[in-house]
Amino acid sequence: MSLMNFTSIDFETANANRNSACSVAVVVIEKGRMTDSYNTLIRPQEMNFEEGNIKIHGITPEMVENAPTFAQIWQELRTYLDNRIVIAHNSFFDMGVLRSCIWQYHLPKPHFTTACTVQISRKVWPQLPNHKLNTLGEFFQIKFHHHDALDDAKVCAKIPLVAGRTVGANSMDELLAKIGMQAKVFKV
Repeated sequence: MSLMNFTSIDFETANANRNSACSVAVVVIEKGRMTDSYNTLIRPQEMNFEEGNIKIHGITPEMVENAPTFAQIWQELRTYLDNRIVIAHNSFFDMGVLRSCIWQYHLPKPHFTTACTVQISRKVWPQLPNHKLNTLGEFFQIKFHHHDALDDAKVCAKIPLVAGRTVGANSMDELLAKIGMQAKVFKV
């Protein structure tokens, strides 16, 4: 029985600024199974959408015009993060977006540890041509819409589950220990 417990998170941004989150999704894994998810569009404080970002994720200013701000979703979003291991694919980016949005609105700090699924996948499957999320989705034979926050969070969540089976680890802590990694405390 898998004892994998964690939350995966994925953000999409309106532009190159980390505080321009326009979409977020989380997937909650309990005992190796998805038990909950949360997904919402976000209205950035500055409605400056870059063409390149729109081409990547398809989210337009019109789509978020009536969406809640990050400050309005924070209380609910935080319930999925506090006192958990929170993973992201390229966690440097997603944790940077989270940190910037918390700073921007002067919100209460969450308390959790974080790990990066890019690093996990590099350690467990070094033979892959790269460790992008779409490459891993193909490797796991998962069809998904890349850069849809919920789909990305689901594929991200699959990485430690498959990695755990691959290396014989039943928990996130055991997986990280077996591959020479450890979760880091999220700092705001």
